[in-house]
Amino acid sequence: MNFSSDAAPRLLSHLSIALFGALHFLAGVAIAGEPSPGLQLWYDSPAEKWTEALPLGNGHIGAMVFGQLEEERIALNEGTLWTGGPRSYANRGAAEHLPEIRQLLFAGRQREAEELAQARFMSIPLRQMAFQPLGELRLHFPGHGETQDYRRMLDLDTAVATTSYRCQGVRYTRRVFASYPDRALVIHLTCDQPRRLTFSAGLSSPQSDVHSASSDHRTLELAGRVHDWQARDGHVSPGQVRFATHLRVLDTDGEIASDADQLRVSGASRATLILTAATSFLNYRDLSADAVKRSEEQLAAASKKKYDELEQSHIEDHQHLFRRVSLRLGDDPPSAAPTDQRIMEYARNDEPALAALFFQYGRYLMIASSRPGGQPANLQGIWNDQLAPPWESKYTININTQMNYWLTESCNLAECSRPLFDAIADLAESGRQTARAHYAADGWVAHHNFDLWRGTAPINNSNHGIWPTGGAWLCQHLWEHYQYGDDEQFLRDTAYPLMKASAQFFLDYLIDDPRDDANWLISGPSNSPEHGGLVMGPTMDHQIIRDLFSNVIEASEILDIDEAWREKATAFRDRIAPNKIGRHGQLQEWLEDVDDPANDHRHVSHLWALHPGDGITPDTPELFDAARRSLEFRGDGGTGWSRAWKVNLWARLRDGDRAHKVLAGLLMLTDSPKTEYRGGGVYANLFDAHPPFQIDGNFGAANGIAEMLLQSHRRLPDGSWLIELLPALPEAWPEGSVRGLRARGGFIVDIEWRDGKLVHCRVTSGDGTKACIAYKDRKYRLAIQRGQSVVLNGRLEAQDRD
Repeated sequence: MNFSSDAAPRLLSHLSIALFGALHFLAGVAIAGEPSPGLQLWYDSPAEKWTEALPLGNGHIGAMVFGQLEEERIALNEGTLWTGGPRSYANRGAAEHLPEIRQLLFAGRQREAEELAQARFMSIPLRQMAFQPLGELRLHFPGHGETQDYRRMLDLDTAVATTSYRCQGVRYTRRVFASYPDRALVIHLTCDQPRRLTFSAGLSSPQSDVHSASSDHRTLELAGRVHDWQARDGHVSPGQVRFATHLRVLDTDGEIASDADQLRVSGASRATLILTAATSFLNYRDLSADAVKRSEEQLAAASKKKYDELEQSHIEDHQHLFRRVSLRLGDDPPSAAPTDQRIMEYARNDEPALAALFFQYGRYLMIASSRPGGQPANLQGIWNDQLAPPWESKYTININTQMNYWLTESCNLAECSRPLFDAIADLAESGRQTARAHYAADGWVAHHNFDLWRGTAPINNSNHGIWPTGGAWLCQHLWEHYQYGDDEQFLRDTAYPLMKASAQFFLDYLIDDPRDDANWLISGPSNSPEHGGLVMGPTMDHQIIRDLFSNVIEASEILDIDEAWREKATAFRDRIAPNKIGRHGQLQEWLEDVDDPANDHRHVSHLWALHPGDGITPDTPELFDAARRSLEFRGDGGTGWSRAWKVNLWARLRDGDRAHKVLAGLLMLTDSPKTEYRGGGVYANLFDAHPPFQIDGNFGAANGIAEMLLQSHRRLPDGSWLIELLPALPEAWPEGSVRGLRARGGFIVDIEWRDGKLVHCRVTSGDGTKACIAYKDRKYRLAIQRGQSVVLNGRLEAQDRD
């Protein structure tokens, strides 16, 4: 774990998050019970492409299992294996050019402003670094070319990938999992006849200075350095991260032999292999760790356990998180067809069970890619097979990283946000340098991307890279964690200092708009991601900054601190330019009424206040209708993440059928010759096809399904939470149930419906906060103590309490 100057409060916040999960686990209200049927992805042939392989992860190691026959491939990643090394991206002296850039924009000379900004205001270097593949584990099984009864499967409930087939009358089975408790990848091989298992295993890596050795007769070591990185602008950054991985035959009843490149097992009935990996990364400023020693220590610790113990601890750890939520859509059993065939048929038969599987797959991917002590889920989670991945597989914070983490609170995986909170603390440090160098401002700022080295300056191109509200948006996740858990210690020690420092930046950054006599404060230079170029006063900025100020103001009132600062922040917030409705009845994307109804751009940035914000709701009917109008103009297509965002937006608009239509467009097989492909969709392994693969569509769609079933972002005048049941239930899901969703205020909610109508719900209080349960036009005032539950029928009448 990266402990910087705020290590103590960060550790306390982590302990409070863990305590929240433990209390719910012990109380029996966070675990949904036995898993729903149909929690498997399965196929009747090996994966040929990386986007057909099955993902495993423990937040530290990522693995893609192909299930191939004679030569099995397992592609490997390690969360801190990135190009480059510690550096500051800030451009000292950039702030000198800020007034002129603003003057040019106010004068309508956008191109000149962008050219000046590109030359004088951007990050040094201009581009950030890339997440890297570690390499591959290859297992060679001689003579396994002709097989029968083939099946490969990923069980979401156990997080185990299994490949099974018959060859020459022998049943061979491979079980692979990535253990978080033991920080290791475990491969267990068996056959159902004595001494018929023979194989060899080797490691490879596409990185630099790679060397391998056999440290003993049952252990291989592979070590090296990340390759030098040449960005698209020609800048070369030497690779500074060193790495090591170890592979050991933990147990077998066969004969073991080895050399520098391979382990060989012959005449066995079973064999268990353990793989560990580590890098020299300590934190974003320090690469002094011994990668080889770290990996060896992990290997030694895991080797103390037998296979059954490794598997048991892994499954218990995974199910502690995964089984908190269950979802059933429809009464029909899940299809017996392979998953890729189900996806291909979805456009014709609209199978509700596939949507439920997709929801749980999103939760599974979050558990696999973001665990305490690791890095946040990047554009591809923790999986990448390319030396030059799309968008460097880094963190894009004008939507993508935030979308990754929408589901952690609502879908009962709060602990999985910890790596994001750690990263925000790092960004507040590096972002302080950027605020001073680029804006001569106090506080901290982050633009639209960051990498392992926590770059916060504007990158790539001025027309979309100068967007200073990325860090402010990340702060919403800190506030959401408090709202869902009511953890005042987390608010005091972690969230409030980071949120206040972000808001402090905007106290210095916001300026008076000289073009308007309304005395508004506006943002700029900035852009409406990633659309329309450099401007002054984009709507999305104002929504995010207003939300940040409101959250910090409320937090200071809860904590009873910083009264004078709070008054200043309140005055600034109240002067921020408001949302505007344009001539087409649309919510304006900019201060100027220039929206084009024919524009179907993938970003819907100006709808931020509808979702994930809460500034536009049915309580603001004119803006609510204008947001709907804007969303109708943008259409239902787009990249995977764009469709996922629209699922959430239509859910907030209470249009379940439209949300379901957009979701159905996302659940379309990208590689199928039988469908007309227009962007978006999924691959055979249910990875979101941006295209190419980006994991945000998986995470965003899972949260969108949760939003269709439960919403809790509104408050009543007395301050109590309004918990809305089935606010956007589509006709396509007439029967179903969900267990374990979280609502703001610390509530756990179970819902069952039939014939499109609520049958009953169970609401359990986490801390005794008051709430109002709502279904259609009915309401039930809830006031129960911590740990208590109430069961309501479809008329919202209390049936039981405990």
